[in-house]
Amino acid sequence: MAQNDRKRKHAQYEGDYDQPSSMSLAATLASLKHPDPWTNDSKSIPERDNGGRGSDENGWTKVSRNRRRPPNKRRKRRHDDNEAGRVESQTQTQKHDTPKGNYPAVTYAALHTIQASTKISDLQSLLLYCLADGQAPQWLSVRHHGQIRKAVVLFVPGLEAGMFDGQIALPDPISDAASAEGASEADAIPNGIANAQNESQLSSQQVRNEVLRPPTAGMSPDDFLPLRLSVDKLPASLHPLAEIFEHLWRVKAPGDDKYSKVFSPLHAMLTSSFPKSRDEREAAKSMKGAKPFAGSKHWENVLTPITTFVSSKDDLLGNEYVLHPAVLTTEAERENYIAQRQGANQVAEDGWVDTKIDKLEDAEINDYPKGSLTAGRSVLAIDCEMCLVKGGEFALTRISIVDWDGTVVMDELVKPFKAIIDYLTPYSGISPAALAPITTTLPDIQTRLLSLLTPSTILLGHSLNSDLQALKLTHPFIIDTSLLYPHPRGPPLKSSLKWLSQKYLSREIQRGHGATGHDSIEDARACLDLVRLKCEKGPKWGSMDAERESIFKRLLRADGPDGSKGIGKKGAIVDHGAPEKQFAQMGAAYTIGCSSDAEVVQGVRRAVLGDEDGSIVPGGGVDFTWARFRELETLRGWNRGPSASAATSSDQPDARTLSAAVAATAAHIKTVFELLPPCTLLVVYSGTGDPRPLARLREVQRVFREEYKVKKWDELSVKWTDDEEQELRRECARARKGVGFVVVK
Repeated sequence: MAQNDRKRKHAQYEGDYDQPSSMSLAATLASLKHPDPWTNDSKSIPERDNGGRGSDENGWTKVSRNRRRPPNKRRKRRHDDNEAGRVESQTQTQKHDTPKGNYPAVTYAALHTIQASTKISDLQSLLLYCLADGQAPQWLSVRHHGQIRKAVVLFVPGLEAGMFDGQIALPDPISDAASAEGASEADAIPNGIANAQNESQLSSQQVRNEVLRPPTAGMSPDDFLPLRLSVDKLPASLHPLAEIFEHLWRVKAPGDDKYSKVFSPLHAMLTSSFPKSRDEREAAKSMKGAKPFAGSKHWENVLTPITTFVSSKDDLLGNEYVLHPAVLTTEAERENYIAQRQGANQVAEDGWVDTKIDKLEDAEINDYPKGSLTAGRSVLAIDCEMCLVKGGEFALTRISIVDWDGTVVMDELVKPFKAIIDYLTPYSGISPAALAPITTTLPDIQTRLLSLLTPSTILLGHSLNSDLQALKLTHPFIIDTSLLYPHPRGPPLKSSLKWLSQKYLSREIQRGHGATGHDSIEDARACLDLVRLKCEKGPKWGSMDAERESIFKRLLRADGPDGSKGIGKKGAIVDHGAPEKQFAQMGAAYTIGCSSDAEVVQGVRRAVLGDEDGSIVPGGGVDFTWARFRELETLRGWNRGPSASAATSSDQPDARTLSAAVAATAAHIKTVFELLPPCTLLVVYSGTGDPRPLARLREVQRVFREEYKVKKWDELSVKWTDDEEQELRRECARARKGVGFVVVK
């Protein structure tokens, strides 16, 4: 590039992408050489003077560096509504006037660089920055955030980015009978476009805009940048939103692309991580391994008996445990399961034993000291080490058991029947010399265990199914620490015992991993202490809920506008149904139940402004209101349960019905905006994209996994191949794409 040439800026690119474009390099070059004949605006390709950005004799546009202006001349830039960020002429009225003085505002500069996707947590951070102790957002600018007095967040599932860029047709809602007569034929045409007989009633330009618009029309060259809203370019149903908000933000829902999961957008907005001091944040950066449990400073202990944590039958089945007969409640169920065990070589003839328990009721103990964590039960923590034997099987080589007090009950080396091909010394710590004098065999250990494990005994362990497989033993009362402390990213992932010990016990174990091997007694005691800690702290200890708190509780600790301590800010929840039950633990000062979106609007009015008589919500209302509109979500079928055989396309309402519902929802949002007092932050977010294709595929995957365990490939009702796996990943990425809007009134 020559020295006088200048690169185009984001502001200029944003203007270009307000026009329909294929977003490809070839199309961009072609549009520069041959302007789009379908362009609706004669100014869509601005004229350039030869001194700055001229056109050569071949019709190509040349981009060059602006020359220095003569000191005695003043060049006025011509306003172009397609080039975002340019200075408008003083005679042109702006859509959003720039606030004066210290009036608060949220603004986005066209030249602002965004390095990552905007997430729901970013919307929450903006809220906490304006009302509490949150950090300043990096994705937009907030002027005089201390002057923002209230905040309202509207959760509107059902809104999608495709409604704004033309991928989802939203024809103008029919308002009279004459229009209704011609609607039946138009509804049968894709995207709600009229057929050839009605095209004569439309301008050729309107038809071209609807039919020829590519799927990526209106998209920014940078996927992280927001899209500028314009009434002229949106369906009539969305005009109220364009009149309120300047930009549409593409907001990414929380999830896990690797395992094709989308997490709750409601939970992501209404709960936040515990705030950390600057010293804590710096210490966490330099810390290796698992970080200390963040919820410990704010936790209230709830003493819980150990019987609360015994795994259910479904948990055991879902984690590849061989079930004890006592877990099966009916005789028919037992017979069917025994047949399955016979097919898997897991019965007595194959060396398996079941502990001597006829029914689960035999374990009940009613007479024990009040407040006892063990509830009168015997508790044993077990850990085994294995080696690899001939045939590719794992065989028991060591077993260690400790009781509730940490006393060693059993620690034995075991000699496998089959020849050992790999001692796995770096992990098991077992060597040929250690096993050479050993004569104890697996049946010897099983005999001792059958006398040790009574109906009142609870077995603890980490991924205990592997240990019981090596022992060829079943027991009905199991507590597995890999299930007790769920992985931060959810199942099927499981945290290692080493990681759990470091995070929750501040203890380093398995230091000999990869060298001298593990110490099974040390591992068994770590499992025991993790379970004991859970009993002392409560069921939610160690879960993601324990590391997060309700946003309403956090706002209650917020300082006053003048910096005064302990003032706090009250919140309200407005939702369909009975939010006082669903959100009972959130700590909102008020919950308002509704039966329609129109009632939600009135509920928001009560929460923000207060009841006229002050009967429930005092005058002046609350500082923070969260509300949800559900009618659009219900119409689109987003709140229905997944089905492996359900087709998603037939569930869609027709274009005009959808457009009418979107128009009603947008009107409700506008009504909420109009009732807000000045200096109020309004945030609207959809949460996700369409979740139904993802839910359907996950249901297919679930059915496949269940059938694959017990059926042959040709007998499966559904198939799961790499094609379905790739489709699942694509649908997960689509489902995580939501939208959001932000404005200060």
